[in-house]
Amino acid sequence: MSYEDIPVAEASPALESERLLQQQLESAFSELSGKVTIQRVRRVWVEVTMDQLHPVLTHAKDQLGFGMLCTITGTDEGTHLGLMYHLASDGGVVLTLVTTAPKDGPGPQTVTQYFPHADLYEREVIDLLGVRIQGVADGNRYPLPDGWPEGQYPLRKDWTQEMLEVGKEVEP
Repeated sequence: MSYEDIPVAEASPALESERLLQQQLESAFSELSGKVTIQRVRRVWVEVTMDQLHPVLTHAKDQLGFGMLCTITGTDEGTHLGLMYHLASDGGVVLTLVTTAPKDGPGPQTVTQYFPHADLYEREVIDLLGVRIQGVADGNRYPLPDGWPEGQYPLRKDWTQEMLEVGKEVEP
């Protein structure tokens, strides 16, 4: 599912906190006007550029109470890669920051300075989709084994098992 496919919730009194969050984000970042989608109760999506990701993320964390990074989801959107940073507040609202990265160019900067555990999520989208997240510390691969061939990204739409080198054994 791409960002454009996210259903929009109908106006409802139950969405008061979500509308307030939308107003706070659009007030702090005028360039987000029209880019905040209330999907349903406790689910808000924001489309950001790679350059906007860190300022919006830190504002959400430090000013709006979104102190937990639940996960980072990566998608192959055909011409580019999609990244969704799912943040949660103590009140149970999930704020998803959606950005894109080129398949063959630099991706966003790491978010480990805000959420140290993001290291595993970032390694996962690096290994499985080839996202080039900048500033990721050296470390073990995850989740693919160390023997997995470089440049092979099994969750890309154009990847096939035949692309693995013939005769090269992938370590378990």
